[in-house]
Amino acid sequence: MTNKLPRANRRAQLLDHAHAIVRECGTDALTLGELARHAGVSKPIAYSHFETRSGLLIALYREINERRLAAVAAVLAATSSTLPDVARVVSDAYMACHVALGPEWHAIGAAMRGDAQMLACQQQMLDGYADFFHAALAPVSSLPGDVVRRRCIAIIGAAEALSDAMVRERMTERIAADELCSLILAWLAC
Repeated sequence: MTNKLPRANRRAQLLDHAHAIVRECGTDALTLGELARHAGVSKPIAYSHFETRSGLLIALYREINERRLAAVAAVLAATSSTLPDVARVVSDAYMACHVALGPEWHAIGAAMRGDAQMLACQQQMLDGYADFFHAALAPVSSLPGDVVRRRCIAIIGAAEALSDAMVRERMTERIAADELCSLILAWLAC
């Protein structure tokens, strides 16, 4: 068994182990019992942090999403304010994040389908990404804000499809980023 850690540190440790399990064995292997075994803690510790497998998947998905948003925001902060520059940075950072995450993001997302609580979480994150893209792209587009918002929803769908194809090795990171950038420019430069 591992030493007693502060709750936040233990949760972070458990999420790191959950990442490793998904990476090594896939989402089907990710259970609270397997997480406890892998992390060297008792089952009650794992259950006290996540309660259910759904709770664990949601926490893992949110943690990955927060890292992804932070990475894109950091790059955006250092970007000039033109549509081509912002589109390029957003596209490159989005795909780079998926490369860094590996196929786990899409595998966890697929595992979340079929559970109402997990689907609600997924939709909340997609809405958050649309808000994030809107905040980055609306100031550099000549289109009305409500049009940019609607188009950002579609751009997120396209970005997810491109990143999925990329992690499945159907296209390179460069091609996926270029296609996303091209789409953003075509839809928001009007």
